[in-house]
Amino acid sequence: MKVLAGNSNRPLAEAIATYLNVPLTRASVRRFSDMEVFVEIHENVRGEDVFIIQSTSYPANDNLMELLVCLDALKRASARRITAVIPYFGYARQDRKPGPRTPISAKLVANLITNAGAHRVLTLDLHAGQIQGFFDIPTDNLFAVPLIVRDIKEHYANEDLMIVSPDVGGVVRARACAKRVNADLAIVDKRREAAGVSEVMNIIGDVGGRHCILIDDIVDSAGTLCNAAQALIDHGAKSVSAYVTHGVLSGGAVARVASSVLKELVISDSIMATEAVRLSHNIRQICIAPLIGEAMRRISEESSVSSLFD
Repeated sequence: MKVLAGNSNRPLAEAIATYLNVPLTRASVRRFSDMEVFVEIHENVRGEDVFIIQSTSYPANDNLMELLVCLDALKRASARRITAVIPYFGYARQDRKPGPRTPISAKLVANLITNAGAHRVLTLDLHAGQIQGFFDIPTDNLFAVPLIVRDIKEHYANEDLMIVSPDVGGVVRARACAKRVNADLAIVDKRREAAGVSEVMNIIGDVGGRHCILIDDIVDSAGTLCNAAQALIDHGAKSVSAYVTHGVLSGGAVARVASSVLKELVISDSIMATEAVRLSHNIRQICIAPLIGEAMRRISEESSVSSLFD
């Protein structure tokens, strides 16, 4: 197998390559002066099983275009099989028509990736599971819950825990986590008045005196997360932490988290941390390289990926 890295998250790609004990494929992934993407692969990949690692995080359009050009370069270099490893799948929140005359951009991106030459896709915690059906090629959607559960057990083993879903849509994810740490489940009932604006309405479950852990897949502006944390404290929670797979953390999100009642926000390194994230006193990253690396190894060896979660 060969592993090619884009520029969106080089540290993660290097960590995955180290886990696999496979050197990153030598390649130039750069920009012309007008910011056109140019890719040149400096090794023979003919007949090889190639994995291209590229999150489509900020700047989403640039990183997506970089992925597409890399896929085309590998296809034209006669790679036997090309797997797009996308730790964070951008545009995943546009998985349906929320109103008239709006796009389903997640489907468009799936078509672009397929037509660019990908034979299969490996991703992590898709915002909506049905996005797997947007691809006409095999798609493996990994779950970060095992990593989250391990970290919770290491850091909160002696706490009286309550796992909390910040909205009704995330109940399945939160329930899976609660079951593994043998904790109760609560739900934040909120009403979203506009994009990026949420109002917490009620807490379903008794959180009084408990250490609450919010579980979610994406934190962007952090408004919902911070509002939910404050609501839990207002309902008597002893303290509140949060575990979120993808730390988008756009705009003033890091400052919002820093000034909130959150004891800690734990995110994966599916998106490369900004300087603000690295310097934050209450944001911590956990590494997903072993999880993705092991899935890549199993795909290359044609063995079971789903058994990772047994």
